[in-house]
Amino acid sequence: MAFANKTDNRYFELRVYYCNPGKLDALITRFRDHAVPLFKKYGIDGLAYWVPTNNPDHAFYYLMAYPNKEARDASWREFGKDPQWLEAARKSEENGKIIAKATIHFLKATDYTPKIKPSKASAMRTFEMRIYTAMPEKLQDLENRFRNHTMKIFKNNGMQNVAYFTTIEKNPADQAKLLYFLAYENEEAGKLAWQNFRKDPDWIKASTASEVNGKLVEKVESVYMKPMDFSKFR
Repeated sequence: MAFANKTDNRYFELRVYYCNPGKLDALITRFRDHAVPLFKKYGIDGLAYWVPTNNPDHAFYYLMAYPNKEARDASWREFGKDPQWLEAARKSEENGKIIAKATIHFLKATDYTPKIKPSKASAMRTFEMRIYTAMPEKLQDLENRFRNHTMKIFKNNGMQNVAYFTTIEKNPADQAKLLYFLAYENEEAGKLAWQNFRKDPDWIKASTASEVNGKLVEKVESVYMKPMDFSKFR
């Protein structure tokens, strides 16, 4: 199909840092001036850096890629010992701790994702991250719907398919989640596109046919985000 590429076998990681009140700007500065340059030194491919457009939790999202899990672990060990990083982290927290808590998703690219690569255009887009928890035993059906129908209908409604992943769960017995990114000219365009998508006859037909044996999705999480000026995804 049109969206299929050679499978990207890299090991991906999405981190979300929740800052203490008033500390988000300090975190962004620390990333821009110190963490991002050092990531490159230690083989951490920082793909994207975002903040939510509505951000009461003072959150900061970033997406990274590595050749494999072993390379990821080695890179972070070396980064964590770097004297320049240790000094930058110490100085940035002289007036208080920056990060209150963090969450991490380890990810693998789907076989139907567009090529995961930096943006060519210089104009900043608005991104949307969506996480779908499928009904038990329904993830494969959900992925088939995306692969065969949903992504094409997204594109037809002006929604840019950016990257598609499934989560790597700590317990292999747990069902993975579908985590993906879309992009729009702005948030308003994204919300309008979703309104049009939900009314699209092709979507109504595909979703109805896919759920003859029961609904596929148990829970949907969504966040709109703006990229940082140092993000490769823009």
